[in-house]
Amino acid sequence: MTLPQDPFMLLSMINMKLRDEYSSLDELCSANDLDKDTIIGALNKVGFEYVPDINQFR
Repeated sequence: MTLPQDPFMLLSMINMKLRDEYSSLDELCSANDLDKDTIIGALNKVGFEYVPDINQFR
């Protein structure tokens, strides 16, 4: 899976995948061979944090 470079497009895509297809960020990253730290870092830079209890970035 290719990740969008724009952080807001990335947020939208990741949250959609988490909502519709995966029960955790770890599962999404493992299934798609993605680097979890890269995703978290990119979204943290624009003020979003992963909230495991709701399985979304907020």
